Amino acid sequence: MPTYDYECNECKTRFEVFQKMSDEPVSLCPTCGNVASRIISGGANVVFKGEGFYVNDSRNKSCPDKGSSPCCQNCAGKN
Repeated sequence: MPTYDYECNECKTRFEVFQKMSDEPVSLCPTCGNVASRIISGGANVVFKGEGFYVNDSRNKSCPDKGSSPCCQNCAGKN
């Protein structure tokens, strides 16, 4: 479920509401009770850079079995 940002039209209080996409938008400010509007936000962008995001990237580089032995399963993510 997404988190929506709102801002009060009167007191300018900003608040977040965790709700389903099918829920009706919040219409009242929790601080003053006046009309609130949903704010369009940029959202959170996730960028994965570097090594360690694939099975073959997270094994121990010095492991002689290259991922096929129990040793590599234990070493995953520890390099």
